[in-house]
Amino acid sequence: MTEIAAGWAETTEQQVLDQALRLVPQAGWTRRMAVMAGRAAGLSEGETELLLPHGPADLAALLTRRHDARALAELADVDPASLKIRERIRRACEARLDAAAADEAVVRRLSGYLALPINLGLAGRLTWESADGLWRWAGDVATDENHYSKRAILAGILSGALAIRLSSGRQAALAFVDRRIENVMAYEKWKATTKFRPESLLSGWAEALGKMRYGRAPPT
Repeated sequence: MTEIAAGWAETTEQQVLDQALRLVPQAGWTRRMAVMAGRAAGLSEGETELLLPHGPADLAALLTRRHDARALAELADVDPASLKIRERIRRACEARLDAAAADEAVVRRLSGYLALPINLGLAGRLTWESADGLWRWAGDVATDENHYSKRAILAGILSGALAIRLSSGRQAALAFVDRRIENVMAYEKWKATTKFRPESLLSGWAEALGKMRYGRAPPT
C-alpha cells in the first residue's frame, strides 16, 4: 500500500507540475497558482495542500529536479571519461542550461520567485543539487573538502549562466561558462604551484580574531 501511495504521489506531482507550467506565465509563481494547478489536475484544494504542503516551493523543487533529470538524460550518451575535466563541466553546464531553456517563460518567473529573500535558502539547496548531480555524472568521487568546494563553484557558475541565458541568450551564457571554467582552472594551477591550501586561510583568520579579542592567538 505504501509503494502504491508513493507511486500515486509521484505521478500526481508531475501532473500538477504540468498544469503549473501552463498557468505560471499568467498567474505567477504563487500559492494561488499551486491551488489552480492542483484543481486543473483534478485535485481539491485540500488534496493539493496534502500533496504539496509548501505550494510554490514544492513546485519549484519539482521543476528544477525535472530539469536536472532532463540534463542527465541528454548526457547519458556522452562518455565523461573521454573528455578533459573542463570539457566535462562545459558539456554538463550546456545540458543543464538547455534543459531549463525548454521552459524559458516559466523559468523566468521561477527565477524571480527564488530571488526573493525568503526563498534564497531554497534556491541555494536546489542549485547545489543540480551541481552535485552534474559532478557525479562527471565522475567526481571526492569526499574531502574538494567535494564541497567543487559543488559550490559549479553552483555559482550555473546560477550566473542561467541569468545570462535568460537575459542575453545561449551563446552569451556559454561564453560566461567558458570564462568561469578558465578562471577556476587557473586558480587550481596556482594552488598546485604555490602549494596553497584553503584551510590555511581559516587558520590565519582564526589567529587574527584571537589576537584582536585576546591579544594573542587562541591555543590549538
